[in-house]
Amino acid sequence: MPRDGEADAPGVDPQQFWLGSDRPRRGRKPAYSREAITAAAVALADAEGLEAVTMRKVAAQVGAGVMSLYSYAPDKETLLNLMVDHVSGELPTTDTLTGDWRADLKAVAHLQRALMLRHPWLPAALSTHRTPGPHTLAFLERALTALRPTGLDGAAKLEVFAQLTAFVAGHTAHEIAQATASRSPDRAAAEARYLAAVAADGRHPELAEALSSPGRPLAPEATFTRFLNRLIDGLTTD
Repeated sequence: MPRDGEADAPGVDPQQFWLGSDRPRRGRKPAYSREAITAAAVALADAEGLEAVTMRKVAAQVGAGVMSLYSYAPDKETLLNLMVDHVSGELPTTDTLTGDWRADLKAVAHLQRALMLRHPWLPAALSTHRTPGPHTLAFLERALTALRPTGLDGAAKLEVFAQLTAFVAGHTAHEIAQATASRSPDRAAAEARYLAAVAADGRHPELAEALSSPGRPLAPEATFTRFLNRLIDGLTTD
């Protein structure tokens, strides 16, 4: 049985895990559920970060013994899968698509970004996410439906969704890190002077030209939208 700090033990059968009962088959009916354990882990990650999520702390949150939690999530990777799927339930999946696949896919990306901003640990958790649960699959189904007008085959549509999710996770992780970093006005001014000196040294003409061009809006939402437009507008040639 795994312990906090030890390597995760693979081998959970995803069909049995996601489609079977969320309660242990043996023993008396417990006072808590997989849903309660997952919600406690999510609350812990939201408050203290993903590194704070240990079986011991989650057990303390729900008032359970540590060993009993392994009946619901046999390892940390499984718990992360549960957490990812839990918060994915916040994503809308039933509102009507427009039929404009680019607009619909951009809407998907904005929903993903908003979710990650609400749960800043999510981009890191996605890097270890293995098997999608029901909420994750429902949102994937929506994204694939949005891509239907492209005429891409199924494998290509899955690749597009993976590419989009990776972009959103990477961009949002950087956005969160920038927002939480201590970056004083003096430090920003010093960095600007440094780049101006580099641009003037004659050895970086392309960089000098780039720095002299008109600036772009730096608001996080505007920056994300600009990058997203470049990504999606180049996905197909039609």
